[in-house]
Amino acid sequence: MAIRVLGATTLARDLGKWQDAESGGRRRAARPAYRALADNVRMLVADGRIPLGVALPSERDLAGVLELSRTTITSAYAVLRDEGYLISRQGSRSTVALPESGAAGKLLRGTMFGGSALGGASTDPAIDLTCASMSAPVEPMRRAYAEGLDALPAYLGGHGIEPVGLPVLRQAIAERYCRRGLPTVPEQIMVTAGAQHALVLVLGLLAAPGERVLIDHPTYTNAIEAIKRMGARPVPVAVRQETRGWDLDGIRSTARQTAAKLAYLVPDFHNPTGFCLDDEGRAELAAIARDTRMTLIIDETMADLGLDAPTPTPVAAFSRGAGRADIVTIGSTSKAFWSGLRIGWIRAEAPLISALAASRSALDLGTAVVEQLAAVSMFEVEVEDEVLPERRKQLRRQRAALLDAVATELPDWRCTPGSGGMALWMQLPAPMSTALAATSPYHGVLLAAGPRFGLEGAFERYIRLPYARGEDELRAAVTGIAAAYRALAGGVEVERPALVI
Repeated sequence: MAIRVLGATTLARDLGKWQDAESGGRRRAARPAYRALADNVRMLVADGRIPLGVALPSERDLAGVLELSRTTITSAYAVLRDEGYLISRQGSRSTVALPESGAAGKLLRGTMFGGSALGGASTDPAIDLTCASMSAPVEPMRRAYAEGLDALPAYLGGHGIEPVGLPVLRQAIAERYCRRGLPTVPEQIMVTAGAQHALVLVLGLLAAPGERVLIDHPTYTNAIEAIKRMGARPVPVAVRQETRGWDLDGIRSTARQTAAKLAYLVPDFHNPTGFCLDDEGRAELAAIARDTRMTLIIDETMADLGLDAPTPTPVAAFSRGAGRADIVTIGSTSKAFWSGLRIGWIRAEAPLISALAASRSALDLGTAVVEQLAAVSMFEVEVEDEVLPERRKQLRRQRAALLDAVATELPDWRCTPGSGGMALWMQLPAPMSTALAATSPYHGVLLAAGPRFGLEGAFERYIRLPYARGEDELRAAVTGIAAAYRALAGGVEVERPALVI
């Protein structure tokens, strides 16, 4: 069987601005080009953006596209072979792999195949800051699953497939919206296996191939991938750091200029910045959608995590009466409660919910019954009043610890903290985010580079730092990040120290 070959142009695009750049008007000493290239290819493998088993471009082709000497490419490939990221077989091309042993191999295998990044049994000591998700509130979650199991026998006599979700959970979600000022009935709710599942279902119905979809820039990385996989074209509109907000004029003009019929936005404690759109902005956003006939897909997964502000009014509440905009709202239990409770939902007008139910069978047939029943228990008002205030207090403490550690160890990094969410969007002194994410595993930390949250290699000067882990872990992580940063900023060859525990 022929080996799939990654094109040189494709690899160059994914690498983005991979070479060391100037900092503060002066050029810092750089890693050798071959080393920088190898590190960045390795990071693409770790991110899953270079699939295992494919062959890299020929040395000649890649040298031509990157405008480098063939010797540089040969040296970079040699490093990748030495580290176990390329496997060479006589008579065939070298293919991408993961190292079988060593710190890097254990690190990446644990991350990609169920280890530390996925909460598995890996003993790898790396601190994973690629995931903005907290551990479960143990006792309330245990009770919720116990109550779900107690309620399960009433459902065992049926087939257990509910394409739109159990009526009892749809009612609970509708009541939550009513409490937030958005009248909702169960017929406007579909239950899904998480918010990402909800987004894929909505895009599958509403986004035609080639369709332009406006997005926040930066935005949630998996949403970008979902839009692209549907064959749609994400169109960025900047979220302004200096004003902590959305460029509503930019959204309006971009919608008109591109004739976009869809927008995916995260106005509730935005991922990755933590910013929140105020009520005036929400009303204007609904007006823009109405005027441009653009459907809004509003991601509310962070809505319950206001740390310096109350839970916001749903954007859909600002679209009522004649001529109202089409607003589809998606949410989930993953950020407020636990990512392991794979429950999400879609709130939309009843005809759209019916259309989604009809199209869903091509993807799946329904959401697990026990998880839905557990979610019903978590949505009880007294349980939310027990869990959510404590979660917010914990996140405030962890955010303060992270900000303090960064101020101490990385004083030239800058951040405008948002009023909620789970992450800081840090500005670096130089465009080195990808290099830092590639280097930090050797210092005991997994990072998601800034360009993962944008398009066309944007945000090399930014990196997302979640504060979802414990205070001691966050301080240890910053120590490791600072060591990686010093190695890069100092222009020294990246050392391979033992991973930090």
